[in-house]
Amino acid sequence: MINKLTKDFLYILLILWGVATLLFFLFKVLPGDPAHMLVGQRTDSATVENIKRDLGLDLPLWQQYFLYLNDLSPISIDKNHENSRYSGVTLIPLFEHRAVLKAPYLRKSYQTKQPVSNMLLEAAPASLLLASAAILLAVLIGLPAGIVSAMKADSWIDRLLLSISSVGMSLPSYFAAILIGWIFAFLLGKYTGLNLTGSLYEYDLVTKRLALQNIILPAITLGIRPLSVVMQLTRNSLLTEMKGDYFRTARAKGLSISKAIWKHALRNSLNPVVTALSGWFASMLAGMVFVEYIFAWKGLGYMLVDALNQYDFPVVMGCVLFISLFFIIINKSTDWVYKILDPRIRIQST
Repeated sequence: MINKLTKDFLYILLILWGVATLLFFLFKVLPGDPAHMLVGQRTDSATVENIKRDLGLDLPLWQQYFLYLNDLSPISIDKNHENSRYSGVTLIPLFEHRAVLKAPYLRKSYQTKQPVSNMLLEAAPASLLLASAAILLAVLIGLPAGIVSAMKADSWIDRLLLSISSVGMSLPSYFAAILIGWIFAFLLGKYTGLNLTGSLYEYDLVTKRLALQNIILPAITLGIRPLSVVMQLTRNSLLTEMKGDYFRTARAKGLSISKAIWKHALRNSLNPVVTALSGWFASMLAGMVFVEYIFAWKGLGYMLVDALNQYDFPVVMGCVLFISLFFIIINKSTDWVYKILDPRIRIQST
């Protein structure tokens, strides 16, 4: 058990190191200068050099990379005086420096000067809520639709549901966002009461209020493709299970097809559905960039696009690392769900 946890931890660190390294060098080869982005193009060279010195951009590339990894690492080297860079627990004093245990330091935004960690804490709940709503929509509609399609296999109902799911799977999210926004916010806006743009909270002069109605259109947009996948996977997996000896035995004992599915076949058919849901839930945080930007839903995707437009490297890195970490956690959690759904996996892993 301990060895597995250690391997999983090292695996997570290796993936995050690879992502961080790739993005660091990618930003170094891309055209653009953060210092000029901060002060504009019409400025003197002395101001630009001062900003580069403050941001550490005047250092050699290898030194910038080392300091960057030192910021991200939970165990870092820091100066041992009141002007220390990190707040954490001192592990080992090293003359004028110290080894410190700390939370990863994601630096500050070039544009807003706010700590990136604080910006992520503000934006992440909106994105997680949106992804959860889309997945919930996919499960609540896709799972029953897949069961009905399997029970009515090769009928007109089955063919209709398969046609609808095929259209949903082939519809790109950005096109679906424009289409759904145009229909429900513009054409039918006076009947639906929905706005094209809006975030989790709305503000007026003195108050901040929750605006959950703004999640409806982006959640439907994001939920279309996973809904179609869930429906088809449920149907195909159920049809396979319904050909098994145990299902035919249950039917021979007098169980109706609906009871036999509910008591026996459904649970055994959920493994591919869980795989799809875990993958879609994690990838939604990466794929919701266009959807959040179109609907002005101020989550991680919206913040990422804004940071890319302004060449705000710390914010981009913080968003990508958060999404990568979440993706890894979801994939690892899927293994535990497998063991709950299928006892055979528990036996093989012991």
